[in-house]
Formats: sequence, structure tokens, C-alpha cells
Amino acid sequence: MTSQALNRVGRANLVTGLRAALIVALLLGPLRDWPLILGGLVALALDGVDGWVARRYGEASAFGARFDMEVDAAFMLGLSALVAIEGRAGFWVLIAGLLRYAWIAAAAFLPWLRRPLGPSRARQTGCILALLLLLAALSPPASGRAGSLMAAGAVASLLLSFGRDLIRLWRVRAMDLSTESHYLSVHYSTTEAQERP
Repeated sequence: MTSQALNRVGRANLVTGLRAALIVALLLGPLRDWPLILGGLVALALDGVDGWVARRYGEASAFGARFDMEVDAAFMLGLSALVAIEGRAGFWVLIAGLLRYAWIAAAAFLPWLRRPLGPSRARQTGCILALLLLLAALSPPASGRAGSLMAAGAVASLLLSFGRDLIRLWRVRAMDLSTESHYLSVHYSTTEAQERP
């Protein structure tokens, strides 16, 4: 790839694309047990690399952030499905993988859910923790009850993270409604005063 093409695509996006390809190969390929865990850990490590590369070369962009987030969401869904298929937990573990898409669906009807959320270390930690727990649930020692407990931990971590963001956006919505109500009250009071003889 020429330097001009590299600059156009972006080094960070190439790393994210490599991570996406690795995730697809891991989820759909024949690797299981420890090779799968090792590959998953490499994919998690690359999640930190693409962000560093973006900052290092000044390539941070809205597209890059969205690309990275969607790869994370697909990884979460794929791992949760694999945990269920492998019998490490019930199909309730799919909650972990479907939360992101449920949020998008709800945002189509609730505009206040479409408000941008600023960067959050807690959100990032919750995502990484959930991915690590899902990978651990697929490890050889995690058969039986241990796998279910790890999967439950992943679901709980994400529910807490999404719940925190939901509450934050709800509070902002409530503040906006309060401000709008106050504005309308003042506006109509002023209008009535101006219309009085």
C-alpha cells in the first residue's frame, strides 16, 4: 500500500480492520479452547493499539471511533453467541451481545437516546471486563457452573454500564424539559403582559 493510500485510509483504521478480520476468523473458524482465548486476547490488545495509533498520528475521527465501537459490539455478540452454543451458559447470555443493538433500536423511537455520550473510562472498563469474562467462560476450566457465573458477570457488567449511560441521558432530558418549561412560562407571561392594554 502506498503512503498516499495509507494516509487516506488511516493507520488506525487499518489496525481496526485487522482486528475485525481476526475476530471473524476466531468466531467462525475451528479454533477453540486455549487457541481461541489467546486469539481473543490479541484482538483485545489490538483494541488499545488502534486508539494509540490514532492519537500518535493525529488520525482520530468520528468514523474511526464508530468503526472501533461497532467492531467491539460485533465481538461481544459473537462471543456471547459462542458461549451459549458451547453450552457454557444459557441463551440469556445473548443479552450481553444484544444490548448495543437494543439501544440503537430504542433510539429510533426515543430521540434523547441519540444524544452523544462523552468518553468514559467506566464504559470502556465495563466493555473490556465483559469481553474478558466471556473469553474466560470459553476456557477449558470454565465448564459447568463456572462458565455460567462468568457469563453472568459479563451481562451484569454491561447492564451496569448501559444503565449508567441511560440514567445520565435521562437526567439531561429531564433538565432540558425543565428548562423548556421555564422558557415557555416566561415567554407566555411576557407575551400576555405585552398584549394587556
